[in-house]
Amino acid sequence: MPLVTLSTDIGHHDYITGAIKGQLLSANPSLTIADITHHLSSDNFLQAAYICINAFKYYPERTIHIIIANLFEYKPTHLLLAEYNNQYIICADNGLLTMITRNKPTGVYRIELSNTSAVTILQCTAAIADAVGRLQKENAGSVGAATNNFVEKYPLRSTTNLNVLESQIIFIDNFENVVLNITREEFEEYRKGRSFKIYLTRNEVIDSISENYTGVPQGGTLAWFNSAGYLELAINKGNLAGLFGLQGFSEKTQQTAAVQNKLLYQMVRIYFD
Repeated sequence: MPLVTLSTDIGHHDYITGAIKGQLLSANPSLTIADITHHLSSDNFLQAAYICINAFKYYPERTIHIIIANLFEYKPTHLLLAEYNNQYIICADNGLLTMITRNKPTGVYRIELSNTSAVTILQCTAAIADAVGRLQKENAGSVGAATNNFVEKYPLRSTTNLNVLESQIIFIDNFENVVLNITREEFEEYRKGRSFKIYLTRNEVIDSISENYTGVPQGGTLAWFNSAGYLELAINKGNLAGLFGLQGFSEKTQQTAAVQNKLLYQMVRIYFD
């Protein structure tokens, strides 16, 4: 049975997500549609990529992942269909594809849109539904022309300077736990067996890795590698981001910060001894 996932920035407050599912089922009534999230940030591709990467890998081969986020950053004339890890990704040509794949994929095709002056979200998703229906009978190359000319954006990477590692906040969850853009393997590569300190404030320091949230007493701060393998900072039964004033990256705040000559994103520094 064909499997499609939906990841959007639309939310659940109007009819749009229901209409999209109706379009998909009209194109192929045998589809199974799985919701990943409808609360992607439209201006935080780091967050969107983190969510998509770590959800997609649990789906079977040939799953079609539809991502609708920041669809109208540019006037859409086409969408992208990419073959990646034996699955398919359909998204806008706005840089999100390479944020997810982390390199430039080769099997990318254009899904052309109508040449009308005003393109709506449901016109875009109608083209997606048609592409999904055709993918069940044909190969990706029959859906659109192959292309290697599309918008490329890539994730921020942690940077190192002598004994200091600077990591960016890529995700803050509903409990205000903070996820940094460094994996366990990258952390250990930088660490080289040394001790470390993560300063949240002058008097609040994390200097060990816990197995999970219960590794510290209630109200205590901790660092651990979450189920996605990324370094996460948290408070047991608390809200770390709000307490320490931490915020994630967004392109809107980046643009404002650039005008004001401020930091472009919020970092957490890790010091090694």
